[in-house]
Amino acid sequence: MSTSATTRKLSPLQRLILIDLMAALVCALFGAVYERFSHGVYSYWMLYAFAFPLALGVLPLYLIESLRPPLRGHIRWGLYHAGVATLTVGSLISGALEIYGTSSPLIAVYWIVGEALTLLGGLLFLSRLVRAEPQNR
Repeated sequence: MSTSATTRKLSPLQRLILIDLMAALVCALFGAVYERFSHGVYSYWMLYAFAFPLALGVLPLYLIESLRPPLRGHIRWGLYHAGVATLTVGSLISGALEIYGTSSPLIAVYWIVGEALTLLGGLLFLSRLVRAEPQNR
């Protein structure tokens, strides 16, 4: 008996939702463990780094997944997720620098690039959504 008959394959969008959910959980776990062993020194940037993949990844993609017909576009999703990942890493690095007691003007690059990539991916998705032809269900 083959298990392929009972195994459901995830769509590319569902895989991205799962990846974002796992990234949010890893960041939340990292923040919780760090806060536990930090001897009272912590940064909100590091504690709440999970919010970027959760709020910008899981929630919007879950709403988009509910749309039918499914919208494809690896470049759009790639740009969007590169932006979310850049914002998440920027948050973690900002937190590390804040804990260390220093700052860097290069941190602004993370925010600018992350916002630009997320916005570009989102605009490309919206342009595709507007151009999508209505299909019979």
